[in-house]
Amino acid sequence: PAIVIEETSTIVVDEGWRGVVTETGDLVLTDRATGDAKKCVGTTADPVQLELFNNQFASIAEQMGTTLRRTALSTNVKERLDFSCAVFTPTGDLVVNAPHIPVHLGAMSECVQALMEDVGTFAPGDVYVTNDPYRGGSHLNDVTVVTPVHDADGGLIFFVASRAHHAEIGGMKPGSMPPGSTCLAEEGVVVRAFRWMKNGQPRIDALRSLLVSGRYPSRTPDENIADVGAQVAANQTGVRELLGMADRYGLGVVHAYMGHIQRAAEQKARAAIAKLPDGQHRFEDQLDNGATIRLCVSIVGDRAVFDFAGTDPVLPGNLNANRAIVTSAVLYCIRCLIDEDIPLNSGVLAPVEILLPACFLNPSPGVDPEKSPAVAGGNVETSQRVTDCVFGALGAVAASQGTMNNVLLGNERFGYYETICGGAGAGDGFDGADAVHTHMTNTRLTDPEVLESRYPVRLVRFAIREGSGGEGLYRGGCGVVREIVFLEPLEVSIISQRRTVAPYGLRGGERGMAGMNTLVRCDGSEHSLGSIASVRVARGDRLRIETPGGGGWGQHQSQCRGEGRSEGEVR
Repeated sequence: PAIVIEETSTIVVDEGWRGVVTETGDLVLTDRATGDAKKCVGTTADPVQLELFNNQFASIAEQMGTTLRRTALSTNVKERLDFSCAVFTPTGDLVVNAPHIPVHLGAMSECVQALMEDVGTFAPGDVYVTNDPYRGGSHLNDVTVVTPVHDADGGLIFFVASRAHHAEIGGMKPGSMPPGSTCLAEEGVVVRAFRWMKNGQPRIDALRSLLVSGRYPSRTPDENIADVGAQVAANQTGVRELLGMADRYGLGVVHAYMGHIQRAAEQKARAAIAKLPDGQHRFEDQLDNGATIRLCVSIVGDRAVFDFAGTDPVLPGNLNANRAIVTSAVLYCIRCLIDEDIPLNSGVLAPVEILLPACFLNPSPGVDPEKSPAVAGGNVETSQRVTDCVFGALGAVAASQGTMNNVLLGNERFGYYETICGGAGAGDGFDGADAVHTHMTNTRLTDPEVLESRYPVRLVRFAIREGSGGEGLYRGGCGVVREIVFLEPLEVSIISQRRTVAPYGLRGGERGMAGMNTLVRCDGSEHSLGSIASVRVARGDRLRIETPGGGGWGQHQSQCRGEGRSEGEVR
């Protein structure tokens, strides 16, 4: 035993440990008794090791995200952080993800498993690209790169994957989320299971040919290829770190702790569900076009069934979602009910059953993209409404803004995309936050300096929308006002919701204020654009987006007394 005393620290070298001072002045401590990790860590679950492995897996996913952000080309990835990275078992089950985009993460497991069905056998050095919404994708902009991980003998031992929103992937309008799309082909290039790398060599020409094919090819194939390359680099970070873990602890131990982490998440999910009252909890909510989501959550002990029977049929527009998106929303909501920092993985869904009839949350794909229902808005907008329905049925929290406020602009040379923050819903004991991205989105807004330097626009206003949060014992968060002036003629698209159906309050709390989309022409005339719109703008035109506020929770004393109202107006 020894004590090493310095001016700024004191280090105790316990019995059985060895301390060596290196040439650079570092002190390296080694546990002589258990220096070999393969000997000291077994396959039986140990609480301390479980936490260590959990953090190691999470660190790998976070390192993947850091690599992706640093190596990507597009503003969408580098600045807005619209991407997700995750680690999977050899059977495609989600083990851990970095805290990225919730709507991506539950769907990525289905994506990996669908790819396994489509490909069959993966060879060392293979990397695959897919964006098919009917094979575990979300919408065509979200491009997933999947890398199988093999051991020295060629055995498949893990998967890593990264999903990034490509601001341009083709389609009728710049930005690849055309408000008026009625089929998948109108939203861009569909990539089902493309082998991007074979024996470690990229097939650049083949991918470019695919991206510029079809009725509506990508407007920026080189940027697509650059971002796919960044995703491959991110995945390779995960491959390197996972192989390092397997070398250090042994593959059997790593696989065992993947299972332990999933079972720990299942136990926490069961405990959270068990706190909810048994019985059937019903809720319904409408999109701005009147389409209704109906949900019945049946709780029995520590199990839950989410039944969407009665939800309206497939829609002619692009607000159709898919099973993977609904799964992501339910997974996210259950995770939110767990008041602990646990990994978001497939174990959370073990005590959950999701019943999805044929409806606009579960459309059937056609034989080709020309006959497959459009889904561009389902990923970003309908996913938010599913989340609102789950939280409403469980009485967990008032509705947040319930939209991602998607704005797309561009021409034949470029496409730019952003989502805009709004108000969060209040809950039992807390006010909703102002001006945040809520629930199924977790992106940033592009910094004004970056936005104005790269695109022909000027940001003239970005402010809190005061008074837009619902009143109550606890107040809903306020939305924002964002105004952009265009410096040249462009095509602008908006996909939003909660413009006519305002975010609900709970326990007597008031609704949040609905959003508004307004185009102010350079002559001063104002035009309401509604929830979903596509317009051509001229130099000097101004777009004003006012995002919704969150709902309030509980009756405020002034509401109960009826201040400022007649007795008959108090509800």
